[in-house]
Amino acid sequence: MPSAPLHLALIIGSTREGRFAKTVADWFLEQARPRDELEIDVIDLAELSLPLAQQAEPVTFGRYPSPEVRAFAERIGAADCFVVLTPEYNHGYPAALKLAIDSVYPEWAAKPVGFVSYGGFAGGLRAVEQLRPVFAELHTVTIRETVSFYLAHSQFGEDGRLKEETGAAGAAKALLDQLAWWAYALREARVKTPYAG
Repeated sequence: MPSAPLHLALIIGSTREGRFAKTVADWFLEQARPRDELEIDVIDLAELSLPLAQQAEPVTFGRYPSPEVRAFAERIGAADCFVVLTPEYNHGYPAALKLAIDSVYPEWAAKPVGFVSYGGFAGGLRAVEQLRPVFAELHTVTIRETVSFYLAHSQFGEDGRLKEETGAAGAAKALLDQLAWWAYALREARVKTPYAG
């Protein structure tokens, strides 16, 4: 792998009180942090104060209406790749996640996005499948491999650790391997030729 590390933004998409997202995020970070090629920025939407609902007009080409949104855009712009961690709510993904995605535009382009999901019997995969066309519209490359936890609450103990190995660690490795490959390739391409999308 090239020597310059990749800047990975892990976006935690749930903002609900009592959410399970932090448990899944902590598990995923245990898988990602040992990898030397990654520097990780955890963007927890529950900890941000993005006044997205009050925007009077749509964001266009990097003109952002508030310091909070500009700071968020800078973090997205600094990332080489993303992992979006999402629950599935009523066969979809959280409104807060959609608002955050839509609050910036050019900063997403020509970068790869992977997904970690959790939920009921579907493991959050219906939310992921809805997110793929959203990110395609933003000119990203979505990674095929995903990590999903079905009946997630039952898979983790009170200590936040998986009760048994279910192949999730292998899925996380496959996701991160693909994400790194695309991130290096696209970063090199962006340096050689600025993306015109």
